[in-house]
Amino acid sequence: MTHAIDGTQRRWAVAIGAAYIIALVLGNIAEFYIPDKLIVYDNAIQTARNIMAHEHLFRLGVATNFLVFATDVVLVAGLYMVLEPINRGLALLAAFFRLIETTALFMVTLSDFIILQILSGADYLKVLDTTTLATLARLAIAGHGSAYTLGLMIFGFGSTIFCYLWLESRYVPKALAMLGVFASAWIGAWVLTIMVAPEVGKIVTIAWWAGPIFVFELTMGLWLLIKGLPRTADSHSSV
Repeated sequence: MTHAIDGTQRRWAVAIGAAYIIALVLGNIAEFYIPDKLIVYDNAIQTARNIMAHEHLFRLGVATNFLVFATDVVLVAGLYMVLEPINRGLALLAAFFRLIETTALFMVTLSDFIILQILSGADYLKVLDTTTLATLARLAIAGHGSAYTLGLMIFGFGSTIFCYLWLESRYVPKALAMLGVFASAWIGAWVLTIMVAPEVGKIVTIAWWAGPIFVFELTMGLWLLIKGLPRTADSHSSV
């Protein structure tokens, strides 16, 4: 069935494209670049020293994550607005998954301020020695990482459904939508695997599990910014 794509959908598609690019850039800064500068994974003492010596950089990472979550809300709203005509029920389900993910990651990022409190040197902390405080801070950082990984699993569920709707919509090239379905499902499957067999996470590099979704979101973002949506498309009608 051929149907017209209205102006609202096309405008939201541009917003989706921008949100994908912005979230990718900011997310990599917050979750990879800044932690790489501060965290020494096998040395809690040095990690604590790095954080306190570069507190503003640590706070920048937290603030950048909050910007990512705000961008994600725009992204999810846009995906729902564009794909709702294809299948309202699935679009709503995918949006719920993605908003649960965003809410969970927002809350765990709020807890990052606990790390600063642990390392603040406040009088009430003087009953604990420096090594203990550094260890507690490192545990909080590990907790952030575990929660973020769990968020990726929920992301995988929602993103897989959204990408299936892209495939059904014929709004974007079929190969791009299929890449999205695969990359999203792969993220979810990877997280489930390391939850059951955490040793796998030690031998699988980030490029292996995160590479496909990075390529998809970057390509989809650029496609929607440059090409946008067609004026008509062949797709299934909404349910």
